Amino acid sequence: MNYRHAYHAGSFADVVKHAVLMRVLVHVAAKPQPYRIIDTHAGAGFYDLAGPAASRTGEWRDGIGRLLAAELPPDARALLEPYLAAVAALNGGAKTKTNAASRAPIYPGSPMLVRALMRRDDRLVACELEPDSARALARALKSDARAKAVAIDGWVALKAYVPPKERRGVVIVDPPFEDKNDFARLADGLAQAQRKWPTGIYLLWYPIKDRNGPDALARRLKRTDIDNILRAELTVFPLGQIDRLNGTGLIIVNPPWRLEAELAKLLPVLAAVLAREGRGGVRLDRLAGVLPPRGGVGTAG
Repeated sequence: MNYRHAYHAGSFADVVKHAVLMRVLVHVAAKPQPYRIIDTHAGAGFYDLAGPAASRTGEWRDGIGRLLAAELPPDARALLEPYLAAVAALNGGAKTKTNAASRAPIYPGSPMLVRALMRRDDRLVACELEPDSARALARALKSDARAKAVAIDGWVALKAYVPPKERRGVVIVDPPFEDKNDFARLADGLAQAQRKWPTGIYLLWYPIKDRNGPDALARRLKRTDIDNILRAELTVFPLGQIDRLNGTGLIIVNPPWRLEAELAKLLPVLAAVLAREGRGGVRLDRLAGVLPPRGGVGTAG
């Protein structure tokens, strides 16, 4: 595997994915029982956006750079606050927007975002196979007894670590999509894990270059027996050029009961900030189930 997330850290796809992840974690942490996060493709932990990899692509400038510089409506800023606070915590705690789009901050990957909301008895299993990233992840987490870095293939981890003993928590699946079969693998891996742990929350990321892969994923998921699936997509370009990342998608299984309404408010604001020349769009719909009643889904929310 030659994928390095450092080239793409802080991109518009990261902003959407991580903003939604933090909303999910806020709801999970609202209940007193301990939870476990299983991050199957965790990456290096955090990223220096002034480093050679991120500087080579500059993707963060049209992602977290835009968001930090944006004037946000109060309700959207409140929903983004846990995410923005975690980014600020790695950068001296400053939240000023002055020159925010030009400065290159340290950017937290999903394991560091998870840690920002974990309590004493919550646990994180962060999995990464690529050797350099795995070593960096182990260094980032070594001082935290609540977190464990494991050098393991993420697809193997998806099978091995569910269900957790806490029976509450979130599985984050964020593969690199270097293989054309990863869309099918994502659907099949989710179906297998969900049969073992049907009450868990699953957050799955996928890229959008054209509609072929995302629509095939949706069809596969609709054929499973999973009965509560929320889909959220945001595009920043029209889908005409398939040689670039035009959008980002998330599948949320067993979403916390308030999440759908929150994303209905948040995604259009993010699209307005991140889309190029107003050419982006948002999709928020159900592949299975309807908005659950107040009280959440099973024991996971």
